[in-house]
Amino acid sequence: MTRNISERFTTGTVFVLIGIILLLSTTGFIEMRSVWGWIPALFVLVGVWALVRSEFRNLVGPVMIIAIAGTFLLRNVGLIADGVIGTWWPLFVVLFGLLIMINRSRRRQRIRLESHTAEEVTVVAVFGSDERRPVTEQFSGGELVSVFGDARVDLGDAGVRARPAIVETITVFGDSEIRVPADWNVALETVNIFGETTDRRRDSGKRNATDDPELIVTGISMFGDIEVRD
Repeated sequence: MTRNISERFTTGTVFVLIGIILLLSTTGFIEMRSVWGWIPALFVLVGVWALVRSEFRNLVGPVMIIAIAGTFLLRNVGLIADGVIGTWWPLFVVLFGLLIMINRSRRRQRIRLESHTAEEVTVVAVFGSDERRPVTEQFSGGELVSVFGDARVDLGDAGVRARPAIVETITVFGDSEIRVPADWNVALETVNIFGETTDRRRDSGKRNATDDPELIVTGISMFGDIEVRD
């Protein structure tokens, strides 16, 4: 069985928690002014939850959520000023790049420790489309970035020698599609903020959850879709 730790849960949980807080406000238990100040704390919790559930494989999405929401939470409680955010916001871009570099370094370190050769794939679609079809028996993972675009990778001719291969997806107002062999076990460990990650393969729910997955899909979807197909 595919392990999709998101399954619309993240977005649903955010709405449920926000609804409960608003209900407490409208019924007079808490003041409206204090409600909105603590909304970023919900996103911080979502980021921490995603980190723990993915066993820290999924770094980019959760850490960026924690960093951005945490910054606005500190502003709301008066620890930093709006001017500080306005001056130092490019640090979020720096952090984003560093996290991508760290993830790539971790994948390559795993390959070195396991003493095998491997091949990766990088697909980047920004206001456009990009597609790759690697032909290899030593696929180890890669990156899919889709920003207002369509990023696709077809792994139909790929094999995984050292399980699991890890593909990190960053989908913002776009679509990412990963095609895999029908018999692969795929684990989904993405964070969805007003987005969706779905395994659309036929009988995907009947695969054995105890099997080591050939592929783990991590990353973040914001106002976008990540799909696994065969």
